Amino acid sequence: MNNNPACLSILQLSDLHILAAPEDELLGINTEHYFHACLDQAVAAKRHFDLILLTGDLAQDPCAASYRRILNSLEAYDAPCICLPGNHDNYELMQQVFNTDSINCRKQVFLDNWQLISLNSQIPGEPGGRLSNEELAFLENCLSENPNCYTLIAVHHHCLETKSPWMDTMIIDNSRELWAIVDKYSQVKAITTGHIHQILDIKTASLRVLGVPSTCFQFVPGSTEFAVNDTAPGYRLIELYADGRVESEVIRLAEPLAGLQTNLHEY
Repeated sequence: MNNNPACLSILQLSDLHILAAPEDELLGINTEHYFHACLDQAVAAKRHFDLILLTGDLAQDPCAASYRRILNSLEAYDAPCICLPGNHDNYELMQQVFNTDSINCRKQVFLDNWQLISLNSQIPGEPGGRLSNEELAFLENCLSENPNCYTLIAVHHHCLETKSPWMDTMIIDNSRELWAIVDKYSQVKAITTGHIHQILDIKTASLRVLGVPSTCFQFVPGSTEFAVNDTAPGYRLIELYADGRVESEVIRLAEPLAGLQTNLHEY
């Protein structure tokens, strides 16, 4: 991938798990430090993004202060930003804080001949995901009304198995209904998710399904139970071309996590 003006460039950041105060730590690490490090590195290398996409779990224990600090960080960069909720987030509070012309929780965004559709897979109070009937109807409506727009779908929870048994208990539990809709519309070219804290890149017959590392700690791939490791945080670059082609890669920080507590069984 390179700086190609002929395509749309998206920076995906996910699972920030920002805490109430900047100095607070989760599993022994300062999540805010690594969020800033990922954002700074991505912007320094790419210099311009058509969109920054935050795919959920922006906060660990959500409060207005944590969301406002994320907002302030994003405002320093000249790029629109779309935020969607994860299982740890307070979506109502998110919509109150991320409510500017350029940084918001809009569910449908048009970029040239592409549309981004953001779905809410949150089940309040539960770690797993589900798409409500309203979300599924919204998706189908966006697709049916815009047949000539290539489409990227963004959602927090994953819709294909990761082969990590404990993680896959939290897959979108009605993902078959999601796929039943997607399979009807050939303009859908990619689905990108958060939540899994690891890389996922699966090509089906018609589209590409992507997962992204966390900007803080990572889950151990293929693990049967909760386990984290000090693999460096990362982010995903997505390029959308006018002919419907999707190119994407994951970039990690050069520095591994410092001080991560790997002996804990939850977070």
